[in-house]
Amino acid sequence: MTAKLFTPTRVGAIEVANRLVMAPLTRNRAPDAVPTPLMAQYYAQRADPVTGAGLIVSEATAISPQGQGYADVPGLYGTEQLDGWKQVTKAVHAAGGKMVCQLWHVGRVSHHLLQPDNGDPVAPSAIRANTKTYLIDGEGQGGFALTSQPRALHRHEIPQIVHDYAAAARNAVKSAGFDGVEIHGANGYLLDQFLKTGANQRTDDYGGSIENRSRLMLEVTRAVVDAVGHDRVGIRLSPVTPANDIVDADPQPLFDHLLRQLATLGLAYVHVIEGATGGPREVEGRPFDYARAKRAYRDAGGRGAWMVNNGYDPLMAEDAVASGRADLVAFGKAFISMPDLTERMRRGGPYQGLDRDTLYGGGAQGYTSYPGLLD
Repeated sequence: MTAKLFTPTRVGAIEVANRLVMAPLTRNRAPDAVPTPLMAQYYAQRADPVTGAGLIVSEATAISPQGQGYADVPGLYGTEQLDGWKQVTKAVHAAGGKMVCQLWHVGRVSHHLLQPDNGDPVAPSAIRANTKTYLIDGEGQGGFALTSQPRALHRHEIPQIVHDYAAAARNAVKSAGFDGVEIHGANGYLLDQFLKTGANQRTDDYGGSIENRSRLMLEVTRAVVDAVGHDRVGIRLSPVTPANDIVDADPQPLFDHLLRQLATLGLAYVHVIEGATGGPREVEGRPFDYARAKRAYRDAGGRGAWMVNNGYDPLMAEDAVASGRADLVAFGKAFISMPDLTERMRRGGPYQGLDRDTLYGGGAQGYTSYPGLLD
């Protein structure tokens, strides 16, 4: 395949060698929230600018202890964590790659065993998510468990969360060596919870109207932009995904408004999950016009790269970029089983499958063990 997909472009301040992005993928291989040498090897395998991703988005990374929601996922709030991430970014850059860190607060998608002092997870409102998280028991065995009942955040607690996002962004770029950050505003986690009516029943300045429900997302984005520069910040959104029991009564005007506001901030990119995360591209009962949302962003002055995600195959990806509908296309699980996915797409295959039994937790098997075409 000879395609625009394989041509270089600029994503804010970041020059990338091709238009294929490795999407963020939780793998639960960071004991005590500390990135490991094995993680450095894993990301470096996928960082070659010819055979791998033009841009890697790290697995979701907790901005604070309160932001943790799954066992053995990395953080950005401790010295040992930052030292671990430095080894990851050093390996990625040595391979010629570019990498941003995804900033994450899970909100209600957590368990009291993962929270400081075994406290309740926090949320916009005390509405439990009908979903599961990942725990590791005393014998080191991992498994999924229902999330705990959350408590509603007090108004006076919200500025600290905004501060935590900004501090994590500075840690990522200025200490750990990432090329930029991606704010995780998708998939039913904290910022998405504030955004959507199914999780937000507040009656203060952070609930009710579209403007109020968008407030925290925009405050966080402005703070992160101030911390590391607008051209090193992206944001991930998922207008209609049902992931983690999230829903909004009327997502089109909500996201049109949000994108018009984000357009004024000069972001490097906007990362949009189309449909149900990891599932169908059309969600029954949740129609959404993605072209209209993009127009709202562009018409308001937004010039960031437009990244699309979910259910793309090579031909769909090429069409999206060649038509101008997207600037970048993100692939998730394909980059797990095929570290050299870009080269395979260039050649038209062969493609190799995924071992789903090794997705979460474990060691090298199903992580760094997938062979490349030349192995």
